[in-house]
Amino acid sequence: QVQLVESGGGLVQAGGSLRVSCVASERTLNNYGVGWFCQTPGKEREFVATISRTYGRTYYTDAVKGRFTISRDNTKNTIYLQMNSLKPEDTAVYYCAATEVYSGSRRPNDYTYWGQGTQVTVSS
Repeated sequence: QVQLVESGGGLVQAGGSLRVSCVASERTLNNYGVGWFCQTPGKEREFVATISRTYGRTYYTDAVKGRFTISRDNTKNTIYLQMNSLKPEDTAVYYCAATEVYSGSRRPNDYTYWGQGTQVTVSS
C-alpha cells in the first residue's frame, strides 16, 4: 500500500508560479508509474502530466505544455509539478497518483494510489 501526500498548493496571481510536491511512503517509488491529475467541481478528474518509470520520459496535456514540468526524485520518494505562467483556468485540486502496472499512462483508472489533493487557485 502506497500512501501519497501532496503539498504546495495555494493562491497565486495569474502569471505566477507554484510547485506542488507529492511524497510517497513507498521507498521504491522508482518502480511505480506516477502522474498528476486535476479536478474542478462537477468535472471528472483530468490528466495533467506523467513521467515514465524507467527512462523518465514526460508527457503533458496540451493545455500545460511549455508551462508545467513534472519531475521525480526517487531518493526522496517525491514527485513534483512545477507550474509556471499560471492561468485562472489552471485553478483546480491537483492530485498525484501512482501505479505498479502502468508507466506513462494518461488514464486515471490506470492508477491505484492517490493522494488527498492540494488546491491551486489562480486569480486573474
